[in-house]
Amino acid sequence: MSHKTDWVPNSRVLKLSMANEWLMILDYSKVAMWNIPQMEVDELRILYQKAEEILASAMSKERGSETVTFQCNVAFKALVEKMRFFKSHYYLVPPLGDDDLISLGLTPHSTARKNIPPPIDQAVGKVIYLGEHLLEVHMEPANTATVDPHRSDYGFRIYWGILPPPGTKPEDIHVGKQELTSVPVSGDDLPHSRFTRRKKEIFDFPQEDRGKTVYFCIRYENAKGEPGPWGPIFSAIIP
Repeated sequence: MSHKTDWVPNSRVLKLSMANEWLMILDYSKVAMWNIPQMEVDELRILYQKAEEILASAMSKERGSETVTFQCNVAFKALVEKMRFFKSHYYLVPPLGDDDLISLGLTPHSTARKNIPPPIDQAVGKVIYLGEHLLEVHMEPANTATVDPHRSDYGFRIYWGILPPPGTKPEDIHVGKQELTSVPVSGDDLPHSRFTRRKKEIFDFPQEDRGKTVYFCIRYENAKGEPGPWGPIFSAIIP
């Protein structure tokens, strides 16, 4: 009885190759640099390994095995959906640059975005309490009446910093965590930032930060990383 392997689509082999390349790049210190949760990378790795195993099984059996064919279709559909999720949520410019996109096997978009001007709108935000040490920041334009044809290309840069409770001794302030020593007066005073194209971002703070005040400030960035004007500072007590 002969085995048929020519039915295996080349696109699946290419998808596996790309997913494997992504995982190797992400393991090379890119997870933290690109603000990608480790949990997402772990899920991508599991889906990659499952698709690789089922494809090897499919190639070792006859084409007529409907069960293996079905399992292969399901495994690759899940892998492709996860890869699309990475492209739409994490492989964004900025924080990635053209070289990063090329290394991932993706096409840079900078050529089409050369003429995008800096943002002109302010961005404002508010905080929703989700649970212990969990906050969700909601973002929107300060002036919804502004007509901006390039709005769809914008993302939000969220700046934040944590201020210890009043009366904290200077020696108890975590220098390594870049905690604030006074109430910030502008976004320039906030030491941390995160870029997103979503309108909601969840912040999960360490348990030891509960009870401290976190200050936020948001401004738009265009696709070239050029910032718009600072929005107002707002704050919340970490629950």
